[in-house]
Parts: sequence; structure tokens; C-alpha cells
Amino acid sequence: MAGIHILRTSRLRSTLRYLSRFSSISLTARPTTLSVNLCSRFLSCSHRHQVHAGNDGQKVSPSAAPQRLSFSRLTQDDLAFFKKVLPGRTVTDPDLLESSNVDWLKSVKGSSEVLLRPETTEEVSQILSYCYSRNLAITPQGGNTGLVGGSVPVYDEIILSTAQMNKILGFDSVSGILSCQAGCVLENLSLYLEERDFIMPLDLGSKGSCQIGGNIATNAGGLRLLRYGSLRGTVLGLEVVLADGRVLDCLNKLRKDNTGYDLKQLFIGSEGTLGVITAVSILCPPKPKSVNVVFLGCESFQKLLQTFQLCKGMLGEILSAFEFLDSECMRLLNTHLKLANPISDCPFYIVIETSGSDSTHDEEKLHNFLEKAMTSSLVADGTVATEDAKMKTLWSMRERVTEALTHEGFTYKYDISLPVEQIYQLVTDMRSHLGTQAKSVVGYGHVGDGNVHLNVTSPAKDPALLASIEPFVYEWTAQRQGSISAEHGLGLKKRNCIYYSKGRPAVALMGDIKAMLDPKGILNPYKTLPDDVR
Repeated sequence: MAGIHILRTSRLRSTLRYLSRFSSISLTARPTTLSVNLCSRFLSCSHRHQVHAGNDGQKVSPSAAPQRLSFSRLTQDDLAFFKKVLPGRTVTDPDLLESSNVDWLKSVKGSSEVLLRPETTEEVSQILSYCYSRNLAITPQGGNTGLVGGSVPVYDEIILSTAQMNKILGFDSVSGILSCQAGCVLENLSLYLEERDFIMPLDLGSKGSCQIGGNIATNAGGLRLLRYGSLRGTVLGLEVVLADGRVLDCLNKLRKDNTGYDLKQLFIGSEGTLGVITAVSILCPPKPKSVNVVFLGCESFQKLLQTFQLCKGMLGEILSAFEFLDSECMRLLNTHLKLANPISDCPFYIVIETSGSDSTHDEEKLHNFLEKAMTSSLVADGTVATEDAKMKTLWSMRERVTEALTHEGFTYKYDISLPVEQIYQLVTDMRSHLGTQAKSVVGYGHVGDGNVHLNVTSPAKDPALLASIEPFVYEWTAQRQGSISAEHGLGLKKRNCIYYSKGRPAVALMGDIKAMLDPKGILNPYKTLPDDVR
């Protein structure tokens, strides 16, 4: 062990020597392939543990779909109306509908008979006004990259896709405020802004297909939240079409507006249940002139947390991301995606990104941080990249974990926020709790946000395994005053688990807001709110 430690220390010192000369630091020579108290005073413990019984009397998961509500069925007259409003953009071909009826994880499948592709807010307004009069249920859909079944129909709801609402409406290079339609793909917005020396305040692994409207509807977090905050702060205005077709124009481009209630906040994170977002204005930061990515290994999670504390103190304003993954994630990356570990094997890995305006200043701060982390024995090994291609390679070790998991079999996914010092304890306790039942239990996520992505895999869907995971994972989280959904939303799968994170009065008020804005409940039914609120 002593020999290994010396080798690692020598290697990191070499990295630091390169950095001190402010030159680009390459990867190692290894080949790398890119390819609450549980029982609140408002709700009894027995209610929190309850699952719903099916028609045959057997207990089923709270994530199971409820019975279809009494919405109207699609008729030929309805199709004739849609084809008149959207000529050539009313899709009824079952083969073309298939991908829109199934979620990204292929765990939820609806049976919608029509996909509508509006291009303007006026068209969305006409569609919703008509559906409201006919009592036809609608599922708004963006890039369909969600993980909780929120973006696909449960039954035969009409799919309203925003994919063709992809126009950039304007950009103010002085204020950094971007206005665009809701269907703009996140990566396309990023490329547009980078040409103008700005960036999006949001970055996600699914950026190549997710849409900004869906990001906002789910209040997506992502990799830059530590630096730029959540969408609740960066989104300045929204244009939303309500259930009855009325257009709510709150497309404000002001950073300060204290005139009445901030209505846009109702729709951020509402998962399409209160209105359809059609346009957005968002504050974008200047593109950093200096970016560095560091990949480090730690021998324990405690040392990882100490590294995070040191990192915040020494890097300060240039710290833009602090992500982690465990050795099980690395194994999956190696096995399924053939991504080679750029450093020596460690129990935990960290991806740190810095971004600033002065490369000399930033690299000096990074040098000092790495030297301190090394001499304090917090870090066992590491490497640094300053070139774009090598930075992308290091980032892929974090961003492609979700992809690697898809090759492992069936995955049960949990998106949990906790006090930061407890986020990995959930993974450890889940491994002990499940024993040999699971194929693998892995943890990765955003240390800076106290958000862990817990994933449990099995060769195939396994009801017995699921019964062991739930409600254990939710009870564990609730006992530590965490949230059962940090950034993925509730959707269909987790709607009935909301009480682990919210008290009954709060959920009842959510139901009142839903009833006020969507009295008939046609917008994304069976999602977000629990069945007992309907």
C-alpha cells in the first residue's frame, strides 16, 4: 500500500508541476474511448406507508397508473379539427406515434392515437381551447428525456409536442437575456450563445435532445447549479397557455419586477400540469475565458467531503461544478462503454470544473488547491485538462453513467437531496439493506447541491426487489428531512410519494391551485399530484 501511495503522490505532483507552468495537462497514457420526521403532525405514519390495492385486491406499487378518468375519447371530428389547425402536423400513424408514447427508460407506455406539432402560441391556444370544450386530456411533451414518466401519456391522452416551437426570439448581448420558444433544444441554445460569448446557465447530460420548456417545467438542476443557481432564479419570464386556451403573457425581460405575485414560479417545476410553456426569457452568463476540468480520486467519502470544503474555500468564485461518482459507476463505464479510467482505481471520483476570466489567476488558484489537497492526503490520484477534447473526455466519466446503466439490465432510479454529509450514506445503507437481491447499487451526483442519484439494477424487472427498495428509500430520506425528488420531478411514478417530502396542507393547496387553473384536469393527468387529491 505504501508503494501505491508513493506512486500516486508522485503522479499528482507531476500534474501540479505542469500546472504551475500554466500549460495544458494531458490525460494519462491509458487509452480512453469517447464513445422530516416521517410522521408529521399533519399525516400519520400509516398513511405514509400505504400502497393502493388493485381491483383484484392485491397490493400494487404507488407508482402504478390509476384508473382512467372520465375524459372524452378521440373522434373523427376531433381529428378533422386538429388537421385544420395543424395541416401536415397532425400525426396519426401508429409507427410514428410509437416513440412519443414511450418514455426514455421504456418503463411507461401510453396509447395515444394522435400527436400534435404546433409551431406557434396561437396554435397551442386553439388546441387547448378546443380540448377544454371537449374534455379531451393532453400530455405536453418536450424532448421526452424525463425519468419519472411525466412526459408520456398514461392512457390515450393527446400528445402535444413542442418540438417545432424552436425559434430564438431574441438575444440582448448587453444584459445577456435570451428569449426563445419552448421547443428549443438545450444544446442548440448553448451553441447559439457560445458564438456570442455567452453560455446557458443550465447544462445537462441530455442536452442534445432535451428542450428548454421541458427543463423549466421540471425545474431541471444539472451540472452548473452550484455556480449559477436554479432555473427559479435564472428564468426571468414565461409565456404559458392555460388549460382553457387563455395565453398568460409573463414573458418579462426584467431582472427586478416586484409588481404583485411572481406567477411564473407556479409553472416552473409544475410538470405541465398547470399550463403549457410556449416561450421563455432566461438570464445567461458570459462565456468563461478560462476553463479547467480536474478528475480526482479519493479513498473515502469523508475525504471527498473534506476536499469539497477545501475546494469551496480555495477556489471560491471560479468553482463551477463539483460532481462525484463511485467505483461501481466506474466499473459500469469500463464494462459497458469501454471508457478507461484516466487515473488509478479509487473508491470515489470527483469531477471539478473551474471557470473564470483570467487563465493565469485561475490556474494559480487551482494549483494551490491541488497542492493543499495532495499534501493533506485528501486526494489519492488525479489529472487535469485544459483542452476542449480532453475536458470532454473527463466530463464523459460523469455524464455517461446514466447511459452505462441502461446496459446493466432494469434500473430503479432515485433522485434524492439530503444534507450533503449524508448523501452517500443512503447508497451504503441501501447496499446493506438489499444484500444479494440487487445486481448493483451505485451512487453519483452533485455534491455541491446535496443531490445523489441512487440507482439499483437487476437483470430484469423484479417486483420483489422493488418491494425491498420502496418504501425503504423514501422512509430513510424522510427521516433525514430530505427530498424524494431533487431535480427529476414526480411525474407518474413518484406522485403518490409526495407526502414523504410535503405535509398534507401543502399538498392540498397544490390541489387547490390545480383546480383553479385546470378545473377539468385535462393537463397531464395522473402526474405530480397524488391520487387522493384528484
